Amino acid sequence: MYTSIVRLQNTFGFFTTVAFLIAGLIAATDLLAPRTPSGFLKTTNLQVVKGRPHYYSTKKEEYASIKFNLEADLSSLFTWNTKQVFVYVTAEWGGDGHDATTSAANVTNQAVIWDSIITAPSSDHLGNYGPATLKKLRKSAAGKSIDASRGILSLKNQRPKYQITHPSGKIAETNNVRLRLHYNVQPWVGFLTWNQYSRDFGLWKTLSGGVSASRTLPPVKKADDKKKSAS
Repeated sequence: MYTSIVRLQNTFGFFTTVAFLIAGLIAATDLLAPRTPSGFLKTTNLQVVKGRPHYYSTKKEEYASIKFNLEADLSSLFTWNTKQVFVYVTAEWGGDGHDATTSAANVTNQAVIWDSIITAPSSDHLGNYGPATLKKLRKSAAGKSIDASRGILSLKNQRPKYQITHPSGKIAETNNVRLRLHYNVQPWVGFLTWNQYSRDFGLWKTLSGGVSASRTLPPVKKADDKKKSAS
């Protein structure tokens, strides 16, 4: 005879197995939804100054600020299983940054300069939004389980959230600096997936575009230059 505890354990094990099976099937449905993300990035302004890039910096160092234009269509990333999409832009440069022959494929330096979290309508309440923004999001997504329009990004002369620094303390006149668009899809059920650059995976296509032209960072902006630009 089975005891009540053994029967309870068997019942719990059965429902756990069923729950994991259903979760696996839900996660697998993502593979049936095509992903065709695309993006266009262009740097609009580059500046290098010397100072304390953060309030907690202990010494002055060179840091760069890069403004950019971003046009992206990430609407195909939003499905009924999408909780939110994390979008970010990085600045990349190779080697020591001063070798003009450095191959773009051998990138060794990468720094995030801007990021944003785009929630799906069903997870707006989980986002770090103020009351006014949350009310606006809910109004725009009323009656929608999926709001693909949130994946359309259009930023003009966007200021970076984060400055670029280097352990050496010097970053001025760095060569072959380019911007790259990245995304991370966070589903309700399943694995986190990142942007694809190397090859297609079934219906999931590589990110089209999303890389800016290479630029060289300017020399350090001096105090005289700041006065001239302000006048």
